[in-house]
Amino acid sequence: MRIQSLQTRAVIPLRLGRANLQPPVAHGRPQLRALCNNARRPTPYRRAQWELHRGAKTKTSTKLKDLPQGALKLDAYDDGADDGPQYPMVVRGHRDNMLKFKNCVILTRVGNFYELYLEQAEEFAPLLNLKLATKKTSAGPVAMAGFPYFQLDRFLKILVQDLNKYVAISEEFANDAEDRARSGGLMFQRKVARVITPGTLIDEKFMDPSENNFLLSIHIDAPSLKAGMTEVGDASNQHLLLSSSQRVGLAWLDLSTGDFFTQPTTPQMLSSAIARIGAREIVVDEEIRDLVGQELQLLVGQDHRLLTFFKGPKEISPMSEWSPMLEAPVSSSEESLFTTEETAAGYSLLEYVRHQLQGINMKLQPPRRRHLDRSMSIDRNSLRGLEILETARDGFGKGSLLHAVGRTSTKSGTRLLRDRLTSPSSSIDEINERLDLVAQFVEDEVLRDDVVQLLKRSYDAQRLVQKFSLGRGDPDDLICLARAIQASQEIRRVLSDTMAANSNQGAADKTTKLSTSLGIMINRLYLDGPTALADKILEAIDEEGLMQKHRIEDSTAADAVQLAQEVIISEGLPEEIDSMPRKVRSKNTGKTGVSPESDSADYDTWIMRRDASETLRKLHGNLESLLDEKSALTQRLRDAVGSNTLSLKWTPGLGYICHIKGGKISQSELEELGVTRSVSSTKSTRSFYLPVWSDLGTRIDQAKVQIRQEEQRIFEDLRRGIILNLVKIRRNAAVMDELDVACSFAILAQEQRMVRPILNRGTAHKIVGGRHPTVKLGLEEQGHRFVSNDCFLGEEERIWLITGPNMAGKSTFLRQNALITILAQVGSFVPAEYAEIGVVDQIFSRTGAADDLFRDQSTFMVEMLETAAILKQATPSSFVIMDEVGRGTTPEDGTAIAFACLHHLYHVNRCRTLFATHFHALADMTRDYEKLGTYCTDIKETPSGSFSFVHRLRRGVNRESHALKVASLAGLPVEAIDVARDVLHDMRANRPGFQGVRSAQCI
Repeated sequence: MRIQSLQTRAVIPLRLGRANLQPPVAHGRPQLRALCNNARRPTPYRRAQWELHRGAKTKTSTKLKDLPQGALKLDAYDDGADDGPQYPMVVRGHRDNMLKFKNCVILTRVGNFYELYLEQAEEFAPLLNLKLATKKTSAGPVAMAGFPYFQLDRFLKILVQDLNKYVAISEEFANDAEDRARSGGLMFQRKVARVITPGTLIDEKFMDPSENNFLLSIHIDAPSLKAGMTEVGDASNQHLLLSSSQRVGLAWLDLSTGDFFTQPTTPQMLSSAIARIGAREIVVDEEIRDLVGQELQLLVGQDHRLLTFFKGPKEISPMSEWSPMLEAPVSSSEESLFTTEETAAGYSLLEYVRHQLQGINMKLQPPRRRHLDRSMSIDRNSLRGLEILETARDGFGKGSLLHAVGRTSTKSGTRLLRDRLTSPSSSIDEINERLDLVAQFVEDEVLRDDVVQLLKRSYDAQRLVQKFSLGRGDPDDLICLARAIQASQEIRRVLSDTMAANSNQGAADKTTKLSTSLGIMINRLYLDGPTALADKILEAIDEEGLMQKHRIEDSTAADAVQLAQEVIISEGLPEEIDSMPRKVRSKNTGKTGVSPESDSADYDTWIMRRDASETLRKLHGNLESLLDEKSALTQRLRDAVGSNTLSLKWTPGLGYICHIKGGKISQSELEELGVTRSVSSTKSTRSFYLPVWSDLGTRIDQAKVQIRQEEQRIFEDLRRGIILNLVKIRRNAAVMDELDVACSFAILAQEQRMVRPILNRGTAHKIVGGRHPTVKLGLEEQGHRFVSNDCFLGEEERIWLITGPNMAGKSTFLRQNALITILAQVGSFVPAEYAEIGVVDQIFSRTGAADDLFRDQSTFMVEMLETAAILKQATPSSFVIMDEVGRGTTPEDGTAIAFACLHHLYHVNRCRTLFATHFHALADMTRDYEKLGTYCTDIKETPSGSFSFVHRLRRGVNRESHALKVASLAGLPVEAIDVARDVLHDMRANRPGFQGVRSAQCI
């Protein structure tokens, strides 16, 4: 059969070679199909090809061994469908990318614009406030929309940050001569260079520099989850994950800084971990979508995070194989500290990022494990209820704890402060080291001011160095990085001088201890390599030339803006002109850029100094001699023709020309100059080719190209220097951030008269004169005074039951003690006269709730879910605040639930608890609880009927809530207040055993 097939392969071209040109015989077709399944029938012969004169018969023979071996190769069958009109190449490429990147918005670079086509243009043009236009093609009209390239960040912000979309950017890449020949003369090829998602931002201008942009991976073993579902026996169980004992692995990274973390957790703590990390995007293997996808979506949706299901790797590579993506390898001993789930989550995360970056190399920090036993756990409800990062009512930063205590000088310092507030330390040694450093800056104001001034001159080294590790970064980034390294060098000098001065003054214990904290910071700074790199950068880059380059680029951008404006003016409606940015509308219509016909030598800018390298110095010397030669030639030609208007130019269309304006010159004079031919001539101007200028101009351009190439080589050498010093620069940047946070806390302590807390391993709180850090600031802005309170929990009284009127400060007292505890374990001084705190492992806050109708949860259901989490998870080392538990139901049911919570906290959890309530019967029901104390706030009334709140706590029970007084303050109509007063009087008179009295009583 093989021989038959080979014979057929040889016969077909021989028969076609005969003059009669008859089609192939029918019996040959089955043999061809048997040889190659992909072969299709040949294109039908046209009648015109057959109408030829018969020629002489020929006979050709060949040996079997000379026939080609292997599978039969035939051209694919062409049924003529492609002979019709087709879309232009750019539209076809855009359509292909839409099919390849199905979940992405495709932005295609076309010259100075990014464009959308087809249905994506129709969908997103209104959302981006772009004009939807129609592109006429031979295949029919195509919807399109676009914007100038320099507005990319603006529209990425809308798509990625506001709309939570994935964006694939198709860039232009210049074709070399071989590629142009292969592509039919195309100057560019377009391909997707990067896929941008909310979690894979690198250096986009719309990123918040004071927040990390984390991408989180959650790993849950699918086979184990399926087994658990089988045991439960209910495939529709909506709480399968929360009810399982499945181990969960977390891994998260920030591509803009290179930070990489892992952590093990449980399904029950997953919600809190997600809230604490605050990732912009969460990725999960699509294998578990059908199992717990809906449950995860509900869990993630509470914090408005984007959940991405993707096809994860089938096999998990060990950390020892992650080295190409890390700045340093992970040793086997370090790898053994990570759980299997953490490793799987980390590898899945790296694979997802690698796919989105489309081949861009990255250098992340080695994964760092977050140990649950080394930090205080703050669950999602407490983060929101205590308003640590944002206010609960409107989600604003102002009014939060972060806003109240933030005095940092750098954006990276703010990121570290944010991280510490959401994950305070539970290590006494670590806390005391931080407090020692803060104390040093509190004691030495001169040192603190010097460090703060140097920090303000620094830049975000973490994000700058990460740019270069990803193959990005420009000369401006090099300058900023060099300045940051210099600031680190100066800070080290200042710290060293202070240490030396302290050691010369004497060996006081306090001074020695504080100097030790400075010594730790100094020893962690590695400046030998980075300092040499910074000097090399500043010696190489010409900052004045760089500024000139930016001015030219701004001019070019202004021209593009003008072009976009002209397009809208000519094609758009008046309201579309008003929709353009104000800067665009106000641009001067005059051209500000360099004319393409100008003498380009006058506008060349160089970003490297001439002495950056010996080669560069020689190249600049060569260029100067060529420019001198040009000047001499110009003057010689002017003298020859007797006109000072003669100039030597280069234009894009004509090349190197000699141009005369306003002068008359004869043909014989031109011939004497060596002119080969005239280019153009008008009444006042004349242009012609001059071989000597063409040769000189070519040599000048070649010299400039050589300078550009040498500058690029120097730039790449500096980039390599950064990569070689990557670890040191990142470590130094981490030290700078810690100094920034310490100085911030020192400034805060001085402003707010804070004291250093004492941390111990006990389970007691001793706070004298405690103040709420955010409420105090708000009252002072309004001209009011904040009333401080004491709090003694743990030894004689584990639980305080607090009663009192509305608006008298019960909730404030609860929150302020929780926030004081957080600040103490973060490493800050605290707003109190004295504070001694046993280290807390978890803080729980149940302070108010709102319904969640989207998830079919009433206000009371939300309250009970939060309460259940506290009763299940609190330990003797935890700190719990509970405000008005049971208020969402009837008084009887609410009292029963509140008492059950108190009973459980007292007998089972045995933790420090502040419990505020309006159910006064609880005081009687818990009278036998020896380690429960009752405290209250009050109202002070005057004979005239006016009243004021007494915010200071005192021992006892206040059985009057004074709700009508608060209602009156809120502005309820007098008639409604009178009705309420009558009803309340009747209820008290008719209800047996009613505990209320007209005036407040304390027992």
